[in-house]
Amino acid sequence: MPVERQYNDNDNGSKSNSGGENSHDDAFEVRLSAALHDAGDTFDADRGALVAGGTVRGRRLRLRRRTTVLGGAAGVALAGVGGALLVPWGGSPSGRPQSPSSVSTTPHATSSPTARAVTSDDMIGMLEKLLPEGKFGKAEGRGVDVSEPLVAPYAQVVFDDGHGPGAVSVAVNRVLPGGSDARQAVRCPDKVYTPYDSCRTSHLPDASVVTVVKGYEYPDKRVDTKLWTANLVTPDGHHVSVSEWNAAAEKDAPVSRDEPPLSAAQLTKLAAAEEWRGVVDAIPEDPRQTQEPSMPQEDGKAIRGTLASLVPKGLKVVAHASDDDEQFTYVVVDDGKGRSLVQVNVQPDMSDVADQLFGAGSETLADGTRVAERKQPGEKGGAGVVMWTVDTLRTDGFRVVVSAFNSGSQQTAATRTAPAPTMKQLRAIALSPKWRS
Repeated sequence: MPVERQYNDNDNGSKSNSGGENSHDDAFEVRLSAALHDAGDTFDADRGALVAGGTVRGRRLRLRRRTTVLGGAAGVALAGVGGALLVPWGGSPSGRPQSPSSVSTTPHATSSPTARAVTSDDMIGMLEKLLPEGKFGKAEGRGVDVSEPLVAPYAQVVFDDGHGPGAVSVAVNRVLPGGSDARQAVRCPDKVYTPYDSCRTSHLPDASVVTVVKGYEYPDKRVDTKLWTANLVTPDGHHVSVSEWNAAAEKDAPVSRDEPPLSAAQLTKLAAAEEWRGVVDAIPEDPRQTQEPSMPQEDGKAIRGTLASLVPKGLKVVAHASDDDEQFTYVVVDDGKGRSLVQVNVQPDMSDVADQLFGAGSETLADGTRVAERKQPGEKGGAGVVMWTVDTLRTDGFRVVVSAFNSGSQQTAATRTAPAPTMKQLRAIALSPKWRS
């Protein structure tokens, strides 16, 4: 029997499961950035936060579940229907197309040229075969394409089981076994960034881990489109992401049923199908990806500790990030007048994007540090939410950007008229020499 762990609306958003990191942006920023063009509002990403997060640089290419989610953000759809996903390595498959039934399902069967050929029709055929009985329409897909080796295979259909149409998609990829991308893929989202109804992680008999999240297409729930996802990672590094909606498309389509067509158990079964593992084996392996990049977990803890130590007097830290990200963290503070989210990104070697980050209205200090201050809407949909940001860049390219909101979450309504820290206090946090440690 699967060993399960479940979180629901009564759980604190800072909880995490045994899989790795948490919060639906989010494995995968390089794939996310490509998918956003097609998926559009699928992730409803906070553009200001994305810029603040340094995605323009993309030095650490992985999905932040807090922006998806699955953005997501991830939460956890890797892309909405129609979104192409990029795998994080080069290489080109070879061989002739196969029928779905002939795709190899043997782990790491990449030595045979014929095992590499998976067509878009193969992907669509496998998805339709694995779904329950019903009607299918509007099918799209992509196989392991020699002309576009960076684009991961996916398939999507509109599935109607007699209770209304719902879009269903699947995307597959390879991750480093035991690596950060593998752990992040099966983390429950952080509710500060990605609201959801429930998140359950199961450990399957073959040691695979699968996380099912029942959430929403739009974090602010401005449309009642539900997004349910299942992310599965095997011990061999197969990553399968299944997404479904209670509408015929992830956006710009009316809600056609109360819930997406597949139950949590059916989502898990679909993600665990052996057919997808054969497709992952057909994706060219990156010969350079032999070990996890050196990003010590302690670095993330240090950043979180530094931010907490710089919180101004009079502000009490009432919540904080539960993961240990090496570049990003947040705390939620309260001065007795309402909660306020404060987040920080710390990034080296950002000089090459200085002109994109610091334009008119920015200043240069005596030591050459560039500073930009911005006040803007929160952009995530919470009523009345504003975002105050101080962005700094030292002469050696070391960047610290701090943002604060007048709410404990970007997704919820404002709890106060302005963020708890003043702009002057945010500036002091961003310019603190403590970040150098």
